[in-house]
Amino acid sequence: MNIRGTPIISAALVLGAFALSGVGLVAWVYSGTADRIAESQRQTLLHTLETLVPRESYDNDLSADVISVGAAVLGTAEPVPVYRARKQGEAVAVVIAATAPDGYNGEIRMLIAVHADGSLAGVRVTGHKETPGLGDGIELEKSNWIRGFDGLSLARPPERLWKVKRDGGAFDQFTGATITPRAVVKAVKSVLRYAAVKWNDLIAPLPVAVQGRTAQSSR
Repeated sequence: MNIRGTPIISAALVLGAFALSGVGLVAWVYSGTADRIAESQRQTLLHTLETLVPRESYDNDLSADVISVGAAVLGTAEPVPVYRARKQGEAVAVVIAATAPDGYNGEIRMLIAVHADGSLAGVRVTGHKETPGLGDGIELEKSNWIRGFDGLSLARPPERLWKVKRDGGAFDQFTGATITPRAVVKAVKSVLRYAAVKWNDLIAPLPVAVQGRTAQSSR
């Protein structure tokens, strides 16, 4: 029996135990952090949805009554979520996650809310890389420009005027930054067209089995 090797083996076992404990602790901390991040993102989403579609105007779970759709006119090749607001079972509005792919510095991600009558409940930018002090005026925190879409439709202004003023349209551009608002106006117009054509598909109730799974996952 090699007595000298016993302390080495014991030390190795102790180190191994510490290593396993460390890995477990890291995994536990990561799991807890990931859950908190996910919940924070969910609360931010809910807040944004409720700024677009006031809570008193619907009675369903807006974050759970959601479908995924894919359409090039929404600015991305990936499926995007569509949140449906209902009051006593009747569709009130849809909120579509769309992208303006042609911003000055790349994609501009938005949530665009459309009422059942085809008018805009509102638009909010959720992500972009536009130039600070120029293109970032699309953020509500930086200016009220984005609120200019509230209540508009393809008839107000007429569809031919859904352009920035520099292009002969009805929408203001920013001083020193035309590309960014041009991209947003174009994307919002595309969403309005899409919603008008696909409205019945967008508001179709979820199958009962899917409703059950969604209700469980939202708890």
